[in-house]
Amino acid sequence: MITLYAAPLQGFTELAWRNAHAQVFGGIDAYYTPFVRLEKGEIRNKDKRELLPAGNTVSRLIPQIIAAEPDEFRMLVEQISGWGYREIDLNMGCPFPLIVNRRKGSGILPFPDKVAALLHEMETFPEIRFSVKMRLGWERADEWREILPLLNESCVRQITLHPRIGRQQYKGTVDREAFTAFYESCRLPLVYNGDLRTQEEMQELLLAYPRLEGLMLGRGLLANPALAAGFRQGNTLPVSELYRKIGQMHQLIYAEYARTLEGGEAQILQKLKPMWEYCLPDLDKKARKAILKSNKLDAYLRAVREAL
Repeated sequence: MITLYAAPLQGFTELAWRNAHAQVFGGIDAYYTPFVRLEKGEIRNKDKRELLPAGNTVSRLIPQIIAAEPDEFRMLVEQISGWGYREIDLNMGCPFPLIVNRRKGSGILPFPDKVAALLHEMETFPEIRFSVKMRLGWERADEWREILPLLNESCVRQITLHPRIGRQQYKGTVDREAFTAFYESCRLPLVYNGDLRTQEEMQELLLAYPRLEGLMLGRGLLANPALAAGFRQGNTLPVSELYRKIGQMHQLIYAEYARTLEGGEAQILQKLKPMWEYCLPDLDKKARKAILKSNKLDAYLRAVREAL
């Protein structure tokens, strides 16, 4: 059976969202954390709270890290594995300039020697199952051709490919022709990620690429949290039931932030509002505007209830 993964999206798929999604909707086999990085030589407290096993209730959580140098990579792996994790993903796909300019994320792809150094460092952690999430390249859609041979010969156990280049960020379309070339050359288990929004698109992709190990759902899952479960069960929730369950999921997310955040209403709203950037794209425009314009928690919660 195909494996379904929830993609790591900064600011969206944090602990509260993951736990609530797994509890209310399910259908996902493993959730990836948004990438963790070193800041002034250590993992930020915010990221530690996201990773500590006691707070995470999903059945399988895969921490993702981002690094450019072996020492940086090692420090991240040592700390995360110290919390009991035995699966870690390396981000070689983030397209944002602040990250790319440091030769991290998709910014590392034009530098095969840097990738090779990180892959070599992985070999010093035989107890860890490493995977990689990457793009076709940063500037060109053929940069992967120098990276994939290194991965094929490494201890990496799985690759997730988003078939865009980093410069595109999330604009334009995915490059299926380049994905096909990558698929045919890849000797490792391969997961597809990118613009999967419907069950039909998921099924079509699996028919086109029968050797895929899995599918990773990102913005499509944020838009329709029932996407994975519906694919598993072969059905589509009635709109009224979908809205009801999204309301239930939202309530769990709100309760988690109300319990853990110390910055008051403003901080809670700052955490809650991003959900509505993607969720329910067909939601009434006035209802969505009322949610996003709310600057008081009571008004926000009322707008959400009325929208759903």
